[in-house]
Amino acid sequence: MNLVATPLYLSTIDAGFEAEFQARLHWSAQADAAIEQRVADILADVQQRGDAAVLDYTRRFDALDASSLAELSVTPAELQRAFDAIPAAQRQALQVAAQRVRTYHEAQKQATGRSWQYRDADGTLLGQKVTPLDRVGIYVPGGKAAYPSSVLMNAIPAQVAGVAEIIMVVPTPQGEKNPLVLAAAHLAGVSQVFTIGGAQAVAALAYGTATVPKVDKITGPGNAYVAAAKRRVFGTVGIDMIAGPSEILVLADGSTPPDWVAMDLFSQAEHDELAQSILLCPDPAYIAAVQASITRLLPGMPRAVIIARSLNERGALILTRSMEEACALSNRIAPEHLEVSTREPQRWEPLLKHAGAIFLGAFSSESLGDYCAGPNHVLPTSGTARFSSPLGVYDFQKRSSLIEVTQAGAQVLGPIAAELAYGEGLQAHARAAEMRLLRP
Repeated sequence: MNLVATPLYLSTIDAGFEAEFQARLHWSAQADAAIEQRVADILADVQQRGDAAVLDYTRRFDALDASSLAELSVTPAELQRAFDAIPAAQRQALQVAAQRVRTYHEAQKQATGRSWQYRDADGTLLGQKVTPLDRVGIYVPGGKAAYPSSVLMNAIPAQVAGVAEIIMVVPTPQGEKNPLVLAAAHLAGVSQVFTIGGAQAVAALAYGTATVPKVDKITGPGNAYVAAAKRRVFGTVGIDMIAGPSEILVLADGSTPPDWVAMDLFSQAEHDELAQSILLCPDPAYIAAVQASITRLLPGMPRAVIIARSLNERGALILTRSMEEACALSNRIAPEHLEVSTREPQRWEPLLKHAGAIFLGAFSSESLGDYCAGPNHVLPTSGTARFSSPLGVYDFQKRSSLIEVTQAGAQVLGPIAAELAYGEGLQAHARAAEMRLLRP
């Protein structure tokens, strides 16, 4: 097979650049009408029939026949056996990755997850109480591939946050369980595992069934049906984000070996045909060298067909006037993964405002962040890094305001509250404040 991958070549000096740039970036996060209707039907069915509906959809979509959902529950002993049975090299890699992820999120908890309070001059106590969610559900994709890294990245920050119960769902078509995924669940402290997937699994977590516990929040990526289901159950439960196709943006000054950059572009393109890989660089000769590397390396890739289609339909090699302009374009794109593949990455980092994760320097490949660097790999996509953040400890905690007003404090605050309440026409609010005022 003669595969060709030629990402769209653009130059910021060309008259038509803006239109072509916008067209290449465009991707709609909205599921099509057929998916939305099917998901709505599945959610309603699971909400009404519970276990029976989940079992029916699992037979239909995963070809996995069971008489009860209890049969699709993975016991802690089975998780332990899976952990003990995987090859020693895999077990060690999983343990090292898990420890690095845990260390990072422990540091994150110390920085952002503490309760605090203070007293003002009147003795009034004001503060914030941070508490973990009681029970969360994590969705781990399955089917075409297995993702033990997703288990670590979802379960460990939840555990670090102090979540008491972590319920994991993972589809296992034809009943084929991936040992590495189960081993990761054991290592990450998952409470219960159910081998169900799709919109029906999201519904079971959101509404609860006779067997699957109702959770407070659902995190983790999935296909279009999973994304549509998460969007619909939001409000009944919390969700992390609606994930779009994976993305990588490489800012290069020409100092990194072209083969390295080509392979980094491949690393996202191999996810699926909708994934997006973009290179921004002010050196036309270097862009040509990266294109040559793409052409030479592609035939040796096992997922070459997917890579080629992704690069041809959504990839781009963009010539910029300068690195400063490249940084400005990067901020407009707000990519999921941003590699600053330059001699002086610290020089450019202050100019970069919007990205899910920023990888500084030629040796910081995005794949290290996906598996074992430590920071979370569940990241905002489709430009949402402009206003959202990576999954973290804070996603598994909530904050309650603390207010304790002293008698002296009520004398100061009461008249202010009453004046504003009368102005809003809320007399009971005003009277409640006034009743606490001391009378001469």
